[in-house]
Amino acid sequence: MSAHLPSATDLARAVQSGGVTPQILLDEARARTQTARNLNAVVSLNAGADEVAVRVAERVAAGETLPLAGVPVVLKDNINARGTPTTCGSRILANYISPYDATVVERLTAAGAVIVGKANMDEFAMGSSTETSACGPTLNPWDRSRVPGGSSGGSAAAVAAGLVPVSLGSDTGGSVRQPAALTGVYGLKPTYGRVSRYGLVAYASSLDQIGPFARSAADLALVMNVVAGHDPRDATSLDAPPAFRVGTPDELRGLRVGVIRESLEGNTVGVEAALEAMLGALRGAGAEVREVSLPHLRHAIATYYLIAMPEASSNLARYDGMVYGERVPAGDVVGSMTQTRERGFGDEVKRRILIGTYALSSGYYDAYYSKAMRVRRLIADDFARAFGDFDLLVSPTSPFPAFRRGEKTGDPLAMYAADVDTVAVNLAGLPALSVPAGFETVDRVRLPVGVQFIAPALADERLTALAGALEEMGAVRVEVAPGI
Repeated sequence: MSAHLPSATDLARAVQSGGVTPQILLDEARARTQTARNLNAVVSLNAGADEVAVRVAERVAAGETLPLAGVPVVLKDNINARGTPTTCGSRILANYISPYDATVVERLTAAGAVIVGKANMDEFAMGSSTETSACGPTLNPWDRSRVPGGSSGGSAAAVAAGLVPVSLGSDTGGSVRQPAALTGVYGLKPTYGRVSRYGLVAYASSLDQIGPFARSAADLALVMNVVAGHDPRDATSLDAPPAFRVGTPDELRGLRVGVIRESLEGNTVGVEAALEAMLGALRGAGAEVREVSLPHLRHAIATYYLIAMPEASSNLARYDGMVYGERVPAGDVVGSMTQTRERGFGDEVKRRILIGTYALSSGYYDAYYSKAMRVRRLIADDFARAFGDFDLLVSPTSPFPAFRRGEKTGDPLAMYAADVDTVAVNLAGLPALSVPAGFETVDRVRLPVGVQFIAPALADERLTALAGALEEMGAVRVEVAPGI
């Protein structure tokens, strides 16, 4: 077994040229998943994957050109794929088998990708460490005593460890970008509505967005050109045809980059050094780099949770054991619903449901949820003003590298603060990319750190172009975690 699978771009070319078969790639991905099973990154395998691999081989043999021919892909376990478990990391959906495909799954399959299985996640995407999953925690492949971030930690770890070249996660307040930073891979959160949410199990509907993990800018562009685009089944879907590509260093000359001043405090030494090195590379390439202030950013964490938790309370009301999922028998309907939710949900999900219900209750709606929505507008206005002067904004993705398992589980507020650099992007609906930016040595272990670039709405393509330019300059070097 080689150190890791080649890039999705190279694998698709190899399949199209007849150099390798989709079945061989699928078997390799499964073997890697088994070898790395103690990471607990992939929690279920797709029983129908072999049939898909056969069909891909037949389509290639018939002369069809497939952009993702035979490429093995892992999905976060809140993205529906027909015939596979979709548990959302929760006991309440432990035995749920999806009867349909999400739009992103349809598009991946049409492009020749083979869905290997589902990745572990924080329960219903509520967490920043992938420790709240009913399937148990996922381990960071760089240091198995540490978390991979969350809530898409399984998807990030699968790419970081070389199990698959690309994967999909979902980002509600940083759940693609933060684990990407903590595992040393790319993680892209597209503009809200750029990728269809049809088939994504909702956490907070006005914030959720599906996004890819990858180890190269070319693979990010490849996947986004497949999954992005309008979907009539998603009322929030935008009519913005994808045109993703990688850029060159010449394109950085004259680029206006704003460093978010409010993100410069509270970072570890390694994160500060990585950010400075990235800014130095941009300046060296001819970019104009200056600080910019977003004054309402200090309210982002409070605003985010006062919007996300009420939306979660509403969305999770459907899980009562009456239509699908687990059901606990009781003497009457109310008793059954109550016991089903008591036993089916974990502590963090219950906490967010209770806080969200309180914030939506009579007498408190205006004081909390309504006020948070007004502050959300102020944060979005801060970004809009900044983009009047800058092409991109930059900040750390996380103020620290991966923390130890259990370090924050007893302190919910400390866990929530782990997303301090990412939540504002979701509140404003903007695209953002976490770029691998080097390492910080902690307790003699090299741990990845990330830098986040933020673009104006619908300027997502600017981010993959930037990533390609940084790669060509040598400012970004993606490493595969040592051993699986």
